Amino acid sequence: MARFESFAALHIPGNPLILFNVWDAGSARVAAQAGARAIATGSASVATAHGVGDGEDLSLELALANAERVVAAVDLPVTIDFESGYAQDGATLAANLAALAATGAIGCNFEDQVIGGEGIHPIEVQAQRIAAARRGAGADFFLNARTDIFLQAKPDTHDQAKTDAAIERAHAYAEAGASGFFVPGLANLDLLAQVCAASPLPVNFMAFPGAPSAKDVAAAGVARISHGPFPHMLALKAFEDAARAAFAD
Repeated sequence: MARFESFAALHIPGNPLILFNVWDAGSARVAAQAGARAIATGSASVATAHGVGDGEDLSLELALANAERVVAAVDLPVTIDFESGYAQDGATLAANLAALAATGAIGCNFEDQVIGGEGIHPIEVQAQRIAAARRGAGADFFLNARTDIFLQAKPDTHDQAKTDAAIERAHAYAEAGASGFFVPGLANLDLLAQVCAASPLPVNFMAFPGAPSAKDVAAAGVARISHGPFPHMLALKAFEDAARAAFAD
């Protein structure tokens, strides 16, 4: 319990936990050496590093094995991007979350998009899925519930209706057992501040090129800032540039 409580305590509205997402044990060690207080993986980065696409194209076995290696590589709490839990039914979902918790991970992202389909799960369905995930993971596990309401919509369509729908999900997800609320794609500071003020859970913002600054989103009330696939994209771009320079010599 102390380990979970210590990680949960890092989520402070206005003074957010910064997570610079990693993809394997080596990148986790680099992040730790750079001063990370916790480690988070990004599913797209992990998938790309394994030569497959995002969206649970990486097998469950490889996802769990990678999580175990990352946990073993650092003396920091590790949260895993577990996408949609690799399951549709509650029993399998609970079993998969139990397996993830057994790797030593302190938490995970768990999203409401329909893997292999379109849109997001109805709020009642996703609440049931979160409850099943909680049963499997146990009480001492930070279940960061992600909604793709904003990510699946163009920024110029982010409006009050979507914000109200996100807030409704924050409450439903909290009641189902979530520990945090992740709203990737939302960059409008006024709408973000509304979500932070109304959410019963600490809110996670995803940074991206051109997004509001960490200072500005902290002022909006964000408690956690993650960087998604962008650290891996930066690493690959640096590698490509160096390779091109080497081949050009």
